[in-house]
Order: sequence, then C-alpha cells, then structure tokens
Amino acid sequence: MQILKSSAELALWKAAQPDCAFVPTMGNLHQGHISLVEQARLAGLPVLASIFVNPLQFGAGEDFERYPRTFEADCEKLQAAGCAAVFAPALEDMYPQPQTYFVEPPAMASELCGQFRPGHFRGMLTVVLKLFNLVEPRAALFGKKDYQQLALIRGMVEQLNLPIEIRAGGTVRAEDGLALSSRNGYLSDAERREAPRLYQNLKLIADALALGRRDFEELEVQALDALYRHGWKVDYVSIRRPDLSLPAETDANFVVLGAAWLGRTRLIDNVEAGRDQDSGARIQGLCFAP
Repeated sequence: MQILKSSAELALWKAAQPDCAFVPTMGNLHQGHISLVEQARLAGLPVLASIFVNPLQFGAGEDFERYPRTFEADCEKLQAAGCAAVFAPALEDMYPQPQTYFVEPPAMASELCGQFRPGHFRGMLTVVLKLFNLVEPRAALFGKKDYQQLALIRGMVEQLNLPIEIRAGGTVRAEDGLALSSRNGYLSDAERREAPRLYQNLKLIADALALGRRDFEELEVQALDALYRHGWKVDYVSIRRPDLSLPAETDANFVVLGAAWLGRTRLIDNVEAGRDQDSGARIQGLCFAP
C-alpha cells in the first residue's frame, strides 16, 4: 500500500492508475470505515482512502484540536482491508492559501445538524469537492450514519455534474446497537453504557411508523422525553422523508434522525423506516424506555 503525502505524489499515482474507488475519511478509523473500503473493492478498482482532518468543517469551540489522530494504526487497518493507497495531505497542501471560495449548500444544510453546527456542511462540501477534483474517482463511498452529509454530497455531485458515482454503506453498529463513530472514544465507561439509548429510541419510532403510526410530533416528543430523563442534552429528533423533506401522513418511507450530547460527546444516528420493512412484531405498542 502506498502512502501519498502530497497532491504531487497523488498525481503520480493516478498517472499509473487513472481509475479508482475513493473512501474519504478524517482518520481514527473503525470497522465502519473499513466496511466502506471492503465495499469499494467490489467495484474491481484500486481503492484509495484519504485521511485529512478538515478544519473548515469544525466550528468555534468544536473538537478540531482534540480530534483523534491515529495515522499509523489507520494505515495498518487500511492495508489489511486491501486498500491500494492512502492520500494523507498536509494542511498546507490542501489549503496553500486561505480558502475564500466555498461550496454554498442548499437550505437543507441549515436544518438538523446544520442548525446546531453553522457552517459545518459548507466546509465539508468544500473539502469533498477539492478531494474529488484531486482524486478524480470513478466512485466514492460514504456511510449512511452521516445521513445528512450523504444527501448533501449526492446533491452536489448531481447538480455540479461531477462524473462520480456516490455509493452508500450501511451503518455499522456495536453489539448493543451503538453506531460506530470516531468520537465514541470520548465517552466515559458510564456514558458508553448509556449511549445505545439514542439508537433504541430512534428504532422505536421507526417501528411505530412501519406499523402505521403517523403522529409524527408525538413520536418525536416521546423520544425526546426518554432521552432527557436519562441526562441527554438533545439537539433534535426528527422524522423526515428519505430526501430529508418534512413527511406527510400518506408517506410510506421515512428516516428517523437524532443528535444528542452525552457529557462532552455529541452522537448522531438515524434509522430508515417503511411499511415494507420488518418492523419487528415484538412491539404491540410503543413504550419508550423508562
């Protein structure tokens, strides 16, 4: 596996392998990232992963400085997964001068996570576009755990006519249901035991929707109350259509999204729901955990 430390080294690698599947990351890799690499290999192309902690998508007071940097361990995992190369540029290589041109996202980027992290998606889309322009992949893979990010990247690729296929990888979870995340390492032991509750409550809403309930606001409020009672600081719990627009009673498919804080750690998750999915007949009624 080659390690490419600059855009010049990346250009030389591309000259020998003009087509690739691309997995962008900020490092501190877990099995969710590795599953994207494994899925990318199915395309029959060399897989290039990037590791770059992008300052543009961190707001004031967020965790840019303390975000875990585990480069050597990340490279070992990527090599074991069959990655052909890692692009790990320096900050000065990605931003040789102050960034004054940005991707301006649509209004949806100011909702959900965007309401609580102003400028985050503007910075994320800008660096993703820069990476796409440097790598020129045939396909790029992103995880569904960051559902709003995935939707915005898909929209950018479509509306800016980028010749890239965007593929989505399913959320990888621990045995207790917690979605794997690089930020899970911030959790204390007690917080880690509590953390699956976010997924559990989103799943209860998804099951209720699949069984035909359409009292969206009541379902959201019940989940909020259940989280508040256990010490969570909740940013939002929201039922949306798969395109993240607001739902209607006649809809059959939904995504239930949530973001909340345990101590100093912000967790996000989502669960897709639909009448055609197995809702689990185990719930005869909806009962949020006391």
